[in-house]
Amino acid sequence: MLITAKTLEGFKLNSLDGEIGKAKEFYFDDRHWTIRYLVADTGGWLTGRQVLISPYVLVTADKGEEYITVNLTKQQIENSPSLSSDKPVSQQFELDYHGYYGYPMYWGGLSIWGADPYIQRDREQWDKSTPAEKKGDPNLRSTREVSGYHIQATDGEIGHVEDFIIDYQTWSIRYLIVETVNWWSGKKVLISPRWIERVSWNESKVFINLPSEIIEKSPEYRQEILLMRDYETRLHQHYNRQGYWVDDSNDLVQPL
Repeated sequence: MLITAKTLEGFKLNSLDGEIGKAKEFYFDDRHWTIRYLVADTGGWLTGRQVLISPYVLVTADKGEEYITVNLTKQQIENSPSLSSDKPVSQQFELDYHGYYGYPMYWGGLSIWGADPYIQRDREQWDKSTPAEKKGDPNLRSTREVSGYHIQATDGEIGHVEDFIIDYQTWSIRYLIVETVNWWSGKKVLISPRWIERVSWNESKVFINLPSEIIEKSPEYRQEILLMRDYETRLHQHYNRQGYWVDDSNDLVQPL
């Protein structure tokens, strides 16, 4: 169920009536660290606008064949609210977008998906959701934008964000892959968003409330094949933290 964001980039997007392009990047929110939109590269189709696909209709991701199934038609996508390719995703756009498709408002409750802790793909359940006005700030962030952010431990910098590990069943970001090439001979380590103290978007920096020595001694991340449950268990035991698979309610991270 786990895969890196960079691996997903380039996957073909198969709609109900044909291929619509490829996955380009992802927008996630900085409250729950959950993917809210896949940004599609449609090539020559729908030029000049961002084409956003919600996880509500991302049905399957096939790692072997490198495609993602999208439960929409081309016409539905073409007629969806248009967002200029050089504009950020505004709250008003999200309200229009969710209203057009009839999706539940993911900000309409305390859980990751509003009223639900897990993504709900049953359209009959969507009709039972209560619309909610989006308030406050979390903001949407791009996986490409945040790649390269510096990681600050309690006693100094230790590296930078290289990639993200996504659970493509829930579309939660489970880990940040941290490259420490300038500190520990290129060792890569994983940091859970739950262990992040805060993020300074102005400084492009992620703050971890842990000393560098503890992070350096964590189980090394070498390749995606290591992302088995026994590896994750050892990782969480090292930090004396409970696994997300035990309690799947994400901690909150306050942006600056």
